[in-house]
Amino acid sequence: MASGTATKLNRLLHSWPAGTVGIQSWLDEQGVYQQLAREYEKGSWLTKIGRGAYIKAGDKVSWPGGVYALQTQMSLPVHVGGKSALELKGLEHFVRAGEGAYLYLFSETTQRLPAWFVGHPWDHRIDHQALRLFPKTPALGLTKQSFESFEITISTPERAVMELLHFVPKEQSFEESRLLMEGLVGLRPKLVQSLLEQCRSFKVKRLFLYLAERHNHAWVKKIDPSKVDLGSGKRVIVPGGKLDPKYQITVEREPTPEQGAGT
Repeated sequence: MASGTATKLNRLLHSWPAGTVGIQSWLDEQGVYQQLAREYEKGSWLTKIGRGAYIKAGDKVSWPGGVYALQTQMSLPVHVGGKSALELKGLEHFVRAGEGAYLYLFSETTQRLPAWFVGHPWDHRIDHQALRLFPKTPALGLTKQSFESFEITISTPERAVMELLHFVPKEQSFEESRLLMEGLVGLRPKLVQSLLEQCRSFKVKRLFLYLAERHNHAWVKKIDPSKVDLGSGKRVIVPGGKLDPKYQITVEREPTPEQGAGT
């Protein structure tokens, strides 16, 4: 390998965060154009994982390293949210581990993800949807999650649980949502208040407040529901459930003593 090419390769490998995907447009910025990238691939310095996407040979790259490329190199407005964000924060105890687990990604508008990302055999299946819960403040409740050599944008627990509640009951069970809320003892009331005031879904806001008050977390006492637009009329969340008179939503019925824990 010519000395100039070797120097360029050394610079590339040094600047490339471990555990991440590098797409061709980013490689171009490093002076490694398509033909040279193919040479590095032939020389076993790079491994191609899809059209226009590489990893360093021998590097172990999981889905966060792919999301890093989407967000940082492609500047796609996509973030990790819902159950996946809670899992990253150690707050989600019900996600299925291993094969069958889902990675939940959200965008404010319909956004197509590149084929190299969608088609790659990550250890999570990809569930990417447009979700406009906070159209006036799309960055509200987003934060950075650090990994060893890079970081990605994810939802805070306060926003993540609201994203999750959006999918009750069709894609997310009421019971699991109730159990998740039970464990969210450390939510920040100021951020919760802002998110509730900005959220466009009456269902999400009512269900969030119902579940939060049911578990009587300390932070709930610092929330002012009077500043939150909850809409009007009844909302059927659990078909055949009981109507909560305060928030006018149908919720799961409490088990009778006869049903108990043995049924």
